[in-house]
Amino acid sequence: MADAAGREFGKMANRRSQHSEFVSDSTDTTRRNSVASNVYHSNDKQKSQRIDFVNASSAANPQPSYPPQDNPPTYINTGEPKRPRLGFRQRIHHFTWAWFTFPMSTGGLSLLVFAEPNSFDGLKSIGFLIYILNIIIFAAATILIATRFFLYPGELTKSMKHPLEGFFIPTFLISIALIITSTQRYATASDDSNLLWGIQAAFWVYLTVSVLLAIGQYSFAFAVHTYTLETMMPSWILPIFPIMIIGTFASVIARTQPDPSAIPILIAGLTCQGLGFSIAVLMYAHMVGRLMAAGLPNREQRPGLFICVGPPAFTALALIGMADSLPKSISNTDTLFLDTGTIRTMAILSAIFLWALSFWWFGIAFIAVIQAPPEFFHLSWWAMVFPNTGFILATISISTEIGSVGISWLATGMSVVLLLAFLFILYHLIRAVIVQEIIYPGRDEDV
Repeated sequence: MADAAGREFGKMANRRSQHSEFVSDSTDTTRRNSVASNVYHSNDKQKSQRIDFVNASSAANPQPSYPPQDNPPTYINTGEPKRPRLGFRQRIHHFTWAWFTFPMSTGGLSLLVFAEPNSFDGLKSIGFLIYILNIIIFAAATILIATRFFLYPGELTKSMKHPLEGFFIPTFLISIALIITSTQRYATASDDSNLLWGIQAAFWVYLTVSVLLAIGQYSFAFAVHTYTLETMMPSWILPIFPIMIIGTFASVIARTQPDPSAIPILIAGLTCQGLGFSIAVLMYAHMVGRLMAAGLPNREQRPGLFICVGPPAFTALALIGMADSLPKSISNTDTLFLDTGTIRTMAILSAIFLWALSFWWFGIAFIAVIQAPPEFFHLSWWAMVFPNTGFILATISISTEIGSVGISWLATGMSVVLLLAFLFILYHLIRAVIVQEIIYPGRDEDV
């Protein structure tokens, strides 16, 4: 009996020990789950608040407030309405190539003022002031982006390789082309042979650089970056835009050039215009596929859809302009199988055809922006100005060629609306700089 009692006591002790271990394990598991849950909810809270940490030490010791200081804070929540004030050196680090959409739009506006069919005394003077203002804006933007590259070595190469910011490098070239074209309009005398020669030289240099940029940038994008159809944006067209402006560039300067110089300029302009528009059509296929497969872009990116308005509009403008700029002497030669009158007729018909495509893209972009207006300012808002400048200029050219007073007044009304849009965007640009919505970590095209 004693042995039986001992065995029974041993079994009870074992069961008690197993129960204690089970309770201990359960307690440890509960404690671990509790800690993990707290960490999970903490991370979720940080994500919901869009908290960004510059380095690991700041993540371990987040600060609830940010006193004004010159040194960059270690903790920045870019989603907060009241972000910490940063000094010039920290903010200039985020001055991107997209800023050249500003002088690009201003240059387009100066050309639009010059071409207005329903003018009044002093309008050309206003256009000249806009031309001077554009030169100042371009010079300021160039100095500021050069300052960024000087203060932060390696940023130039980094910006060129960036999958988003790199696509805005062509806006620098487009701004230069518009300044040269405006100079031809506002500041060049027809009898100034030296200045005419200088503009001709600038044209050929610009053409060479634009071709090299278009080939080089697309080759780099094809080799280094991988983009999906769902991420396709109209900014992919920008590398070909400088070439597509060459047709308009040629049509303006050829009118004042001697005949032997004008004909090569016009042929080069037509060649480049054809290349630019052809590449744009290829990009249109991707853009429509993206819209069909993934829907409209995010509301903050929808103003960029207006970029699609530009290629057919500027091509229509260039075709009419180059046809009108053909020297009359070529009709008396055997070098062309068509006379200038036939070429002009073909140009007008083609321009009307292309204008309709531009109008379709304008309608798509306009409805998309109206449905979901952006909540924050972005430099892509300037896409609502420059491409539409080409659209209105093409409308003016068509109205002039067919002699329609009604269409000319329609173009004037469109110009007034565009001017109001320019002032609206300019106001929000200045405000965004002041309140640090742009030129700030995590809020520009260099993210």
